[in-house]
Amino acid sequence: LAPPPATFERRVLRSAAGHHYLRVRLELPDGGARPNAAQLKQLVVAALKELHGEVGAALPVDVLTYEEKTLSAILRVVSSGFVKLWSALTLLGFYQNRRCAFRVLQVDISISSRVIWEQ
Repeated sequence: LAPPPATFERRVLRSAAGHHYLRVRLELPDGGARPNAAQLKQLVVAALKELHGEVGAALPVDVLTYEEKTLSAILRVVSSGFVKLWSALTLLGFYQNRRCAFRVLQVDISISSRVIWEQ
């Protein structure tokens, strides 16, 4: 007997959460000027626009907290734009003509566990 034909079933699990939260850190190896909160937001929007065009730049992303000393921030994005934001941040390579990198330190669909987020 021949084996039964292989079957394929695609399952997509969607989060019921409306937003995703990302704790990120901007790394600027050469020191230099550090962006303030408004400049960080512009950098995030520019990264989205560069990779995903005007549609990406229109994604609602909020900078909830930003610590200029450590260049760390908590970003909130609608869940439908989560992958676009993460990919744009990952592929960003320059800030004001200087090398840089965003490191995504933590991701969650809830910001209720503040102890974890404040580390």
